[in-house]
Amino acid sequence: MAVKVPTVKLNNGLEMPIIGLGTWQSPKDQVVAAVEYALKEGGYRHIDCAFAYGNEDAVGEGIRRSGVPREEIWVTSKAWPTYLNRVEECLDQTLSNLGLDYLDLYLIHWPIHLNPSGNNHLFPTLPNGVRDVIHDWPLSETWSQMESLVKKGKVRSIGVSNFSELKLNEILPTATIIPAVNQLELHVYNPQKKLLKFMEEKGIKPQAYSPLGSSKSPLMADETVVQIANAKGVEPSAVLLAYLVAKGITALPKSVTPQRIADNLSKTISVSFTPEEFEQLDTLAENGKQQRFIKPPWPVKLGFEDWI
Repeated sequence: MAVKVPTVKLNNGLEMPIIGLGTWQSPKDQVVAAVEYALKEGGYRHIDCAFAYGNEDAVGEGIRRSGVPREEIWVTSKAWPTYLNRVEECLDQTLSNLGLDYLDLYLIHWPIHLNPSGNNHLFPTLPNGVRDVIHDWPLSETWSQMESLVKKGKVRSIGVSNFSELKLNEILPTATIIPAVNQLELHVYNPQKKLLKFMEEKGIKPQAYSPLGSSKSPLMADETVVQIANAKGVEPSAVLLAYLVAKGITALPKSVTPQRIADNLSKTISVSFTPEEFEQLDTLAENGKQQRFIKPPWPVKLGFEDWI
């Protein structure tokens, strides 16, 4: 490997690389080369994907082309909300798409059960255009199904994504396996400190999706971020990612550009902060810049403080 990637130890004892390649919104025709480069040249050993991204077959092809042994790669995917009553069916499709026989981490993508018999297999809607949600489905039942996948050896770890404390408390009382991970929108403008403290108490590790913000987000141009980046001779992206790594948060930056893929790993792990610099970054949100960029129109109370 070109770079030695630090790892995070999960509550099941497994070590997960703290930086991974995200693949959300990455076009199929670019994902193959991006995944191959990340693994073969960039030093990555962690790939994050999802059934709903529609590019898992391309991710799998990139993994095969890299030549990196399967056991050296941490692969994450996610069960989509239309499958919360049949997660194994969703997993089997993912494994087939990827060409793999197990995952290192499998997540519930959102704490929402969309109608599996609705008018669309991913985003069913009601006649009025509102997302078609099954409101009385117990998330604890989905979690029980997730636990069975570990027992069957199809996944090594299980977790959740986009779960607030409210939603975590719908599965924790009956869980026999505590979620290893909660994947969230985490960055300097949305640090979610209260939720992360709760997760730490429960032994649940955070992962950050959209760690650089969404497209056209202001994070890369933030005055404080840019000032610190200039002082260290790196791009703002390295500062944003290093901030998360410094907090022990797994970061999943998305890119299909070879140089950016390489820099998101190599330059990030070379950055360290003075206490003053870290404090500046860690207080941006509470000093008036709190903002969440990913807010799908779910007709459900999710329990996030800024997203009722």
